[in-house]
Amino acid sequence: MHERSSVGELADRLRRELDRYSPGGKLPSSRALVERFRVSPVTVSRALAQLAAEGLVVTRPGAGAFRAGPRPAPAPAGDTSWQEVALSAEGADLVPRSVDASGVTVSLAAPPPGVVEFSGGYLHSSLQPERAMSAALARAARRPGAWGRPPLEGLPELREWFARAIGGAVTAAEVLVSAGGQTALTTALRALAPPGAPVLVESPTYPGMLAIARSAGLRPVPVPVDPDGVRPELLADAFRATGARVFVCQPLFQNPTGAVLAPARRGEVLRIAREAGAFVVEDDFVRRLAHEDAGPLPRPLAADDPDGVVVHVGSLTKATSPSFRVSALAARGPVLERLRAIQVVDTFFVPRPLQEAALELVGSPAWPRHLRAVAAELRSRRDTLTTALALDLPELALPHVPSGGYHLWLRLPDGTREPAFTAAALRAGVAVTPGRPYFSAEPPAPHIRLSFAAAAGAEEIAEGVRRLRSARDEVLAETVRHRTPRL
Repeated sequence: MHERSSVGELADRLRRELDRYSPGGKLPSSRALVERFRVSPVTVSRALAQLAAEGLVVTRPGAGAFRAGPRPAPAPAGDTSWQEVALSAEGADLVPRSVDASGVTVSLAAPPPGVVEFSGGYLHSSLQPERAMSAALARAARRPGAWGRPPLEGLPELREWFARAIGGAVTAAEVLVSAGGQTALTTALRALAPPGAPVLVESPTYPGMLAIARSAGLRPVPVPVDPDGVRPELLADAFRATGARVFVCQPLFQNPTGAVLAPARRGEVLRIAREAGAFVVEDDFVRRLAHEDAGPLPRPLAADDPDGVVVHVGSLTKATSPSFRVSALAARGPVLERLRAIQVVDTFFVPRPLQEAALELVGSPAWPRHLRAVAAELRSRRDTLTTALALDLPELALPHVPSGGYHLWLRLPDGTREPAFTAAALRAGVAVTPGRPYFSAEPPAPHIRLSFAAAAGAEEIAEGVRRLRSARDEVLAETVRHRTPRL
């Protein structure tokens, strides 16, 4: 049995038995619990820790675990209705301060048990380098000074590693270590645009970035993308129409379309931004998740930018674990000091043990092996999903099959209601991501995004598509029922 489920089951059983003991009564010893329930000492320790965190037991080193005393009566509920006025009193603000995080939480929340996860934004645990990360963290903890305060910009060796990964003339002095891509994007947008300002975004684009922009009081303005990335002529039009000074893009394996910015457009995008006096925030989030058949990858835009137009965001998180939150911000010129100042004010610094662990991981022989294994597995999963969709759901249009990243972007048949389809899918036992949150304005058509990285494997992916077919049948039947005139 998986260790995590064993801990939960043991905690449940002990919770049900607590009534046998009076407050202050001693529970059986850890050794007795190990023998009785046939679990490991670690499982017993974690189960008791869970009950202690709930306030049900008290543990005393050397003495054992005891039932806690009765909990105090809950305080009477207060009146928080005044907050609706306080939170909505915008005054002179141009943009409402309310934050819609639903587009982010859909890929962060774990689905109910038994549901196939096509909505996840991270690698399945079987694809994560857990052993290598654990070994790296253990080695990092033994490094001299590992628990001390790091340089505010990040460890010099880690900054150098990120600079080499970006390439071109980028140096370690132009890199800041940040706490994950989301934090880096937040820092960049806060540094580059004042509240109320427009910010140009790809359409469709990553919902988490839209949430960042709106929470900072910015106005996202969409610029359409096609299979070759953002369309330069529309980007130039958007800069002229809005006076924006920031454009956020994902040139490599864009989320959600999987598009790669075409070679002929790369220089155009930088030229257009430079002429507009604007920055390009490059979110290079899945460079390390290229598929086995991807071929040579284009360099980051930052590697071909001598003028400081690009603010680059790169991350280790997608290729490792959602909890391995280490990323980099790279910039050239005065903007670097502003990025640094905002990051210091917001977070001080990334914990040194995590930075040391990142250095240990990327410098170990396990790192390139892990990337090769993930590249092969993602290609296999992508092919499994596309084949299953072509057989079982050919009416879902797939305009582009990416050679990197972890998802497919599918257009639903015209007239399909996204909420009805996603709700039917969940009833059928599969979680998908609706397309609406990926658009900053009205979407041109209904879409869904399917992740093939968060599922357990090829068999579960195929089963997920079969369940999607059942959901489609349910939606079609419901549509026919509503359209049939009553006699």
